[in-house]
Amino acid sequence: MKILITGGAGFIGSAVVRKAVAAGHAVVNLDALTYSANLENVASVADNPRYAFEEADVADEAAVRAVFARHRPDAVMHLAAESHNDRAIEGPLDFVRANVTGTAVLLEAARAYLAGLPEPRRRAFRFHHVSTDEVFGALGEDGAFSEATPYDPNSPYSASKAAADHLVRAWGRTFGLPVVITNCANNYGPCQFPEKLIPTVITRALEGKSIPVYGDGRQVRDWLHVDDHAEALLLVLEKGRLGETYCIGGTPNRRNLEIIQLLCAALDRHAPANTPHAEKIEFVADRPGHDFRYAIDASKLKRELGWEARTSLEQGLDETVRWYVENRDWVQRIRERGFHFERLGLVKA
Repeated sequence: MKILITGGAGFIGSAVVRKAVAAGHAVVNLDALTYSANLENVASVADNPRYAFEEADVADEAAVRAVFARHRPDAVMHLAAESHNDRAIEGPLDFVRANVTGTAVLLEAARAYLAGLPEPRRRAFRFHHVSTDEVFGALGEDGAFSEATPYDPNSPYSASKAAADHLVRAWGRTFGLPVVITNCANNYGPCQFPEKLIPTVITRALEGKSIPVYGDGRQVRDWLHVDDHAEALLLVLEKGRLGETYCIGGTPNRRNLEIIQLLCAALDRHAPANTPHAEKIEFVADRPGHDFRYAIDASKLKRELGWEARTSLEQGLDETVRWYVENRDWVQRIRERGFHFERLGLVKA
């Protein structure tokens, strides 16, 4: 199968690219190479004859149609998106353009392309839209998101992803585009751009800086190792029922502060300092619209396709810390591109 993967130089996208090539698929990686993209993440497959790279913006209609015409894929996995909540607070219209307009452009390009395919290839074609559990809003102290949970986004980022999900369903129902949607938990693992919670903690700690915690750190998240997620995404692409949504979750819920404490313990093992890393924790002003709790019920995915996460949180966090400790040059090259590990999205006076 030849798969067009958008956002394939990003964190999750690059994991999908690597796993897809390893599984024997041909991959076309379409990426605009915005600030968080990194072609180093796919260097291990860059010379593979089954891999091709196209630098293009999913909101550029002509460029996207040209990629379809040039490579003639059998499927699309749409991961290209602006994804950081803090940045969405700073620049929400960038998220609307990338996540809403970009998705609409890609859907239309796929629809036009599909119309020109011979019948056997048209029947086999799939459009897999990769989304987030944040579209469902926030949970209280109990319960879990499922495929039946009503949408209730609270931030510009989650609202833009919710809009994209609705567009994908609309193109499926109105035009018959063969679509499937997945909504995932928070991802973590190697090669994550150092602005999200886990790499922020690790990279700041390795530089001897304070470790910022939003609010009181009691927010609860469901954590999913990126390699487990990539495996699930490819499984849904190949075997998921068209028109369906699948929620992808990982480990039991943990509070943000507990995650940070586990990271500090792993840092003490792999990069010991003069004092325990947990002593660097600093509570800072909370982010506006910060959802309290996410949790995912992934039983549908297990029941229908036999998938469940394989990486325990403790193992995954320990391996992630070790990767960042051993790949400090990867982080340094990002710093040299102008990113200074700032936390955005704080309330401004």
